[in-house]
Amino acid sequence: MTGEMLMRGSCRSVLVALALLVVPASVAVQQPDEDGRAFPGKDWPLVGGDWTSARYSTLGQINTQTIKNLSGAWVKRFGAGSSTRATPVVKDGRLFIPAGALVYALDGITGETLWTWPTSQGEGASSSRSPMESIAGEALPNVGGAALGEGLVFVGLRDGRVAALRQSNGELVWAERIGETPRLKGESVSGAPTYARGIVFAGLANGDWAMRGRVVALDAKTGKQLWTFYTIPGPGESGHDTWPKDSDIWKHGGAGVWLVGTIDADLGLVFFSTGNAVPMYGGEIRKGDNLFTASIVALEMQTGKLRWHYQVVRHDLWDADIATPPLLYEAQVGGRPRKALAALRADGYFFLLDRETGKAVFPVEERPVTQDAFLNTAATQKFPVGADSILPGCGDYKGRIPAPFVLDCSGFAPPSLNKHTVVAPNTPIPRVRVTPMAYSPQTGYFYAQGMGTIGRARRISDDPWFQETGGQSLVLPPSVGIIAAVDSRTNKIVWKKEVPPALLGGSGPLMTAGGLMFRGAGDGNFEAFDARSGARLWEFQTGVRTARGPAATYEAAGEQYVAVAMGTVLLAFKLGGMVGPQAAPPPAPEPGSGGRETEEIETGTLLQVPFGGAVGNRYALDEHTFSPLRARVKAGTRVMFVNNGRTTHTLAAQDGSWTSGRLGPAKSFYVTFDKPGTYRYSCTEHLWAVGQVTVE
Repeated sequence: MTGEMLMRGSCRSVLVALALLVVPASVAVQQPDEDGRAFPGKDWPLVGGDWTSARYSTLGQINTQTIKNLSGAWVKRFGAGSSTRATPVVKDGRLFIPAGALVYALDGITGETLWTWPTSQGEGASSSRSPMESIAGEALPNVGGAALGEGLVFVGLRDGRVAALRQSNGELVWAERIGETPRLKGESVSGAPTYARGIVFAGLANGDWAMRGRVVALDAKTGKQLWTFYTIPGPGESGHDTWPKDSDIWKHGGAGVWLVGTIDADLGLVFFSTGNAVPMYGGEIRKGDNLFTASIVALEMQTGKLRWHYQVVRHDLWDADIATPPLLYEAQVGGRPRKALAALRADGYFFLLDRETGKAVFPVEERPVTQDAFLNTAATQKFPVGADSILPGCGDYKGRIPAPFVLDCSGFAPPSLNKHTVVAPNTPIPRVRVTPMAYSPQTGYFYAQGMGTIGRARRISDDPWFQETGGQSLVLPPSVGIIAAVDSRTNKIVWKKEVPPALLGGSGPLMTAGGLMFRGAGDGNFEAFDARSGARLWEFQTGVRTARGPAATYEAAGEQYVAVAMGTVLLAFKLGGMVGPQAAPPPAPEPGSGGRETEEIETGTLLQVPFGGAVGNRYALDEHTFSPLRARVKAGTRVMFVNNGRTTHTLAAQDGSWTSGRLGPAKSFYVTFDKPGTYRYSCTEHLWAVGQVTVE
C-alpha cells in the first residue's frame, strides 16, 4: 500500500524552516479568504468541516445505495508507535493531521507522505536551534487536529503555542505562545485552532491545573496576538461577582478551553465552550455561580469583547465541562427562521440558543436539586422543558440498585464529603465528553454520543483541592455507550442505540448528503448508519480498537473518500477500494473481569491528585475501598489482606466461606484460594466497600 511509504526528503522542509522561521507578509503568496459559511464539499478545511462545526458534507457519491461497495482505498501507519484521534483536514486533495510528535501532509488519493514537521528531538529536528526554533524540539502537537487557511496549516501544541506551517512544504512560518511566559505547568492548546477572515482563534487548557482558561485571537499571517479573553473574569469585569469576595480563588478557577470554536462571520462572533470549575469538587471555597465555567461564550471576532454567555451548570461540582464544541444551525421556531446554536451539556441534554442574543430558543426551567450547605450548592439547575437526554436516566436504574445504596434522581447529586451510599446517574462525572456532535440539514437531526454511568456521589477528603471521589463500585450496573439522533425541532430522541462504552465517547459522527452517518466503534469497526432510521448499513474492521478520531470526507480526482484516524493508523475509503478488512483486535475485557495480579490486598487506597499545578501534590487515603479493587491470583495462592488505614474492618466472603473478624489498623489476615472462579467479599461495617478476587 502506498500509504506505507515515506517520501525521500520528507524532512527537507524542516531544514528550510530552521533557516527561514518567519516569512514577511509582503512576500507571502496571497490566498483567497476561505468562506466557511457553506457546508463543505470537496474539501474539509476545519475539523468541524466548516465554521458551524455541523460535521456535514454535501458529497453524496457514497450513499445509502452505494455504501455496499465501499472499501479501503489506502492505509497510512504512523511511525514510532505514534497515535492520534484527530480529524484530518483536507485541501485540494491533501490531508493534514498531527500524530505523535509529527504533523503529516498526505496525498489524499494514495496516502503517500508529502512532508512531515517534527516537533520532538530524534525526529529530524536540528540540535542547534534558536529559542524560536525550540518549538521543533519541545512541543508535541495536540490531539484535536489542525485548521487550514491562507495556504497555511494552523496547529495547536501541548506547550501552549500555536504554529503555522506552509501547506505546500511544511515550512514553519510562525509560532506564538498563547499562555504565560514562562509556561505554567499544564498549559496546553488542546483543541484544534479555527480560522476565519484572516484570524486564527485558539483556546487554552488545562484549567484543572489551577489556572484560568482563555481564548486568544492571532493574526493568521504573522501570529501576532490580537486579543485575549479570560474565561474566569478578574476584578471589575462582568461576572467577577460570581466568585467569593476577598479571595483570589478566581485566579485558579479553571474554565479551560479544551475544544475548537465555531464562527458566525456575518454576526462577527466566535463561540467557545468552557470547562469545569476548579477546585473540581471544592465548592466550599468558591461560593457562587462561578462564571464563565461550564458555559458558552460568544465573543466579538475583532475585539474579543463578550457579547453574551450562557451557563449550563451553576457552581459546577461534577467536572461538568461543556465537552463538545458548540454547533450552529438554522432553526425554525414558530414558523420563523432563527440563527441558532446547540450546546450539549455533559449529562446529554441539548440547550438550543439564539446565537445573536444567547437566549433559549425553546423553554428552559429551573429545577430544585439536592443540597449540601458545606459545598454551597446552587439551589436550582437548568433543564430544557420536555427535552430528552441521550444518556440513561433514573428510570433506567430503578430496581437495579442493591442495598445499601440509595438512588438520587435530582439530576445533580453533590459529591458530599464521605456520603458513601448515595448513587446517581452520570455521577461523579457526566460522560458526554470530547467527541463532537453533528447536524444534518437533510433530517434536521442532531447526532451525538456518550457513555451512561452510575456512581457514588462522594468526596473522600476534606482537602478542597483533592480531585478523587472514590466513586467506583463493583455492584452497580455497568457503563453503556450511547449514540442517538435528536430532532432539532422538538429536542426529542428520534432513535437511540447502545454501543460499546468508551471513556471519551468514541470517534464522533460524520454526516453526508448521501444520507449516511459514519463513526468509529469501540470494537475496531468503522461503521455507516442510515441517518434517518439509525439502521447500520455497513462496517469495516480496521484492526485497531483504541483512539478513534472523528472522520472527514473529501473529493479527489472525481471520487469521494472518507478518512478516519484509528489510533496508530489513518484509513481512507472509497467505492471499489482494494484494501480489505483487517483481523479484529482482541476484544475488550468483560465488565467486572480482569484485575491486578497480586498476593496482597489493602483495605484502603492511596490516591493522588492528578493535576498539582499551583497548589502542589495532594494525597488522601480512601479507607472505604480496596487496593486493588479487582485482584487476580493463581489457584492455591495464599492472599494477605492488610489494614493499611486507621479504621477497623471486618472482611467477609459474600458466599459465607470465610471472615477476617475485626481487623484493626496494621493487622493482617490470610485466605487461600484453591478453586478457580470469581469471588467477592465486603466489609461488614461498611457494606458499600466490595472487592473481588479472580482465581485462575
